[in-house]
Amino acid sequence: MANHKRGEIQATLDGESYRLCLTLGALAELESAHGVSDLVALAERFEGRRLSARDLIRIIGCGLRGGGYEKNDDEVARMTVAGGLGDYVKIAADLLAATFGDGDSANPPPRRSASG
Repeated sequence: MANHKRGEIQATLDGESYRLCLTLGALAELESAHGVSDLVALAERFEGRRLSARDLIRIIGCGLRGGGYEKNDDEVARMTVAGGLGDYVKIAADLLAATFGDGDSANPPPRRSASG
């Protein structure tokens, strides 16, 4: 069972239930993949809610690895979900909300102004 207070979510991929979590290591992997220098820049990168297919693979892959599963991005790219593209987007959005927000994708974190 996923613990939302720890930033975990539950997702079904290839018909199996997985616990995903963006651990510090997973976040560092995303920082590197997106060429950003810190977590604020990473959060801002995803704040626009415009995700590419590659973003979805990386976010879900990092979440799986953070949850303890040894899945590389090529394996993640071949995984399927019941609801198609919408479900991939929901998994990534839920994971980002659990990590950077209050853990509830229905209530995303408020946008911050440049001044704080």
